[in-house]
Amino acid sequence: MGVFTYSDESTSVIPPPRLFKALVLEADTLIPKIAPQSVKSAEIVEGDGGVGTIKKISFGEGSHYSYVKHRIDGLDKDNFVYNYSLVEGDALSDKVEKISYEIKLVASADGGSIIKSTSNYHTKGDVEIKEEDVKAGKEKATGLFKLIENYLVANPDAYN
Repeated sequence: MGVFTYSDESTSVIPPPRLFKALVLEADTLIPKIAPQSVKSAEIVEGDGGVGTIKKISFGEGSHYSYVKHRIDGLDKDNFVYNYSLVEGDALSDKVEKISYEIKLVASADGGSIIKSTSNYHTKGDVEIKEEDVKAGKEKATGLFKLIENYLVANPDAYN
């Protein structure tokens, strides 16, 4: 098994506490509401919402996939750090055992956020993951993030 790591950094006009609440803590209700074509539903299938919890995310009709399950590996609400792993679902190909993610929000000088994300692709056997293989998923995640950010800008009282 190999591990391919992909890191990225982006910015947002939304401060870390509010962005973390919408992007992580309330995402299961917010995303199906603002992007039902992408995510139909998100439900806890095991656990209490904390570390170790397994969530099933069912994708909308516009997706190439039907569902994934992810496990919460770490949740630091004070420092705005979220770790989770995709552990099941048709988004995991026959080449990938799991994908682990870390999202960290840091306050930027302009009052917004710097979003630092790291993805670790745990491959089966000697399979190599190329950066272009990651781009499609990254583009979808960026599009979903922009929807959340735009929602927060348009609804300044939401998720405070």
